[in-house]
Amino acid sequence: MRDVPAPLAEMLDDLRDLAMDFWWTTQPDADGLWSSLDRDLWEVVNHNPVALLHDMDPDSAPPGWENQARDMLNRWRAYHLAPKDLAPKDLAPKDLAAVTPRVALFCMEFGLHESLPIYSGGLGVQAGDHLRSASDLGLDLVAVGLFYSRGYCRQLVHDGQQVAAYPKNDPARLAMKPALDQDGRQVEIDIPHSRHSYRARVWEVRVGRVRLFLLDTDYDANPVEYRVLTRNLYGGTAETRLAQEVLLGIGGVRALAALGIERDTFHINEGHSAFLVLALWAQALNAHDCSADQAWERARLQCVFTTHSPVPAGHDRFPWSLVDPALGGLREQLGLPQGAFMDRGRGQPGDIHEPLSTTALAIKGSRACNGISRLHGQESRRIWRDLGAPIGHITSGVHPTAWLGPAMAHLFDARLPGWRSHICDRTFWQRARQLPPDELDRAKAMQRHRLVDAVRWRTGRPVLERARLTIGFARRFAGFKRGALLFSDPDRLLQILDQGVQVVFAGKAHPEDTLGQALLAEVVRWTHRPGFRGRVVFVPNYDMALGRLLTQGADVWLNNPRRLREGCGTSGQKAAINGGLNLSVLDGWWPEAFDGDNGWAIGSDQDLDDTRAQDAADAESLYRCLEDDVLPAWADSWGWTERALAAIATCMPVFNSHRMVADYQALLYRPAQPDQVAIPSTSTTAAPDPRLLQPHALRHMQAG
Repeated sequence: MRDVPAPLAEMLDDLRDLAMDFWWTTQPDADGLWSSLDRDLWEVVNHNPVALLHDMDPDSAPPGWENQARDMLNRWRAYHLAPKDLAPKDLAPKDLAAVTPRVALFCMEFGLHESLPIYSGGLGVQAGDHLRSASDLGLDLVAVGLFYSRGYCRQLVHDGQQVAAYPKNDPARLAMKPALDQDGRQVEIDIPHSRHSYRARVWEVRVGRVRLFLLDTDYDANPVEYRVLTRNLYGGTAETRLAQEVLLGIGGVRALAALGIERDTFHINEGHSAFLVLALWAQALNAHDCSADQAWERARLQCVFTTHSPVPAGHDRFPWSLVDPALGGLREQLGLPQGAFMDRGRGQPGDIHEPLSTTALAIKGSRACNGISRLHGQESRRIWRDLGAPIGHITSGVHPTAWLGPAMAHLFDARLPGWRSHICDRTFWQRARQLPPDELDRAKAMQRHRLVDAVRWRTGRPVLERARLTIGFARRFAGFKRGALLFSDPDRLLQILDQGVQVVFAGKAHPEDTLGQALLAEVVRWTHRPGFRGRVVFVPNYDMALGRLLTQGADVWLNNPRRLREGCGTSGQKAAINGGLNLSVLDGWWPEAFDGDNGWAIGSDQDLDDTRAQDAADAESLYRCLEDDVLPAWADSWGWTERALAAIATCMPVFNSHRMVADYQALLYRPAQPDQVAIPSTSTTAAPDPRLLQPHALRHMQAG
């Protein structure tokens, strides 16, 4: 290989710096840049630009890529040089514009990109969008998670059955670097376990202006029983899961202290990180001459909590027999009695038979709590009513450019100039209804073609057709999500397929969820049957790359969980901003968005007591909607386009993570004073979007 000319070598060095900043994942044309360097290698390295730039031969890059690279680099530099706008006028109440809370977001998983596989699904992807929008809005926010050396799982499908694989992730080939202390050494901290401790090292990931710190125990400083703690996400025994959550919560607080990072507010994003309350409690006991209850109140005033799951299995519970061996030593050091930690996570303190619930610990240990949609907030208040704690809601949203397809972004650039500066402006987005129908149809067709081509490549089979009405269904396979509901009446489904319809399924079941794996296997079996083969397809190894292709390319997004089991369901939001039409049960975010013109509703908001009867009723509603509404609308090209434009106009300015993060800043992140006995009510503060934060929700945002 010839020597690389100095200008080209300098550009490649700049690209290596860009590859280390996940800012690029917010650019719809970024994949096109990286893949243009070496398309085959881009697939081999799982869309990892760090590995791509390390392995590629610059001589093999086709001509013309330098201009695209130069443009991307200029945008990246301009982003970091731009002033930070902490409270955009269209996003936050004016009286909060001067507040600059210092926030730490803790979460068990972060979904930034498929090249950093430390996520499993919606929780992690929502957390990733939270970081992207926090960066875009200039919030003073850092995040804490765990680095999993073998991730969640890569999915293989063998003879119709899911097989989980766990390839090792090499930090040297990922967009992460050691988090350094003042002496230039990688930060390491002690993590308490029983009456001794082990070590965790800290990595740093850049997401624009935001820093994400990841704790890692899988290295030579630890014996094997502690090294395995950060090998797999959501793997191992209950004892392993407890140790992981102690590592995240207590270790995360210690890591920030070791890095010299002070925070006003700690955001517990799902109960997995609830043990950070204990770490703050310990800090308050050590630093202040106060009682245990007074120290607890100091810790509580620093914390806010977001619950994500309305499903009982989504809330961890640990018995005394596991909690005391893990945390007994820390409790004794603090001079607290037996059961002190347990009681903070119990609905009935003193009941020695009740396990510690991390969700209860987070609720009781936070000054404010929220669900992730209006309906989920209501359901969470019902589930946790015995705790007597108010739970509001902040509806989740998706990052407006990270999930937008390149063809759709190009259309917006051409016909809606300045749209990136008006993401949350509902009046501005009414202009989307006037987009030229033929141009929208062309953009949607281009993104559907990309999806069809990708499915053919991933399956190795000549499946699907580019011009068919394409229905997408992609999510975790769990019983309540009813992945096989569409096959309730196979003959009726065949008649629908015969009218120019095709369906793409994707998703993983938890490796220990036998029911979920059985449902997945059932769907795979249907895809091989006569009449369905080639028109109903299951695509293995669902990841963020496939998620982007599906939500960008599908014409209809199908979501049919049992009602009141969905937290938010942000995949439907991704489809909507790309002009896809939701066909969904009235659960999660959809009751807030559905207006009769921007998609369709399955069933009603009235539920039956009998599960089988409910499934049958919803299946009938699904078929009837496809036959009577979806297919006739597809046949009427203009009518379909009107609905697609309505979906963009109504969903883009509301269900995006810029609005979501601004709501968190306005309603939860304001720092509390240590001597406060209660958090001031937000009920008199005008909400940035009254449709999302109704007065009852604002009342519930105050802490009791």
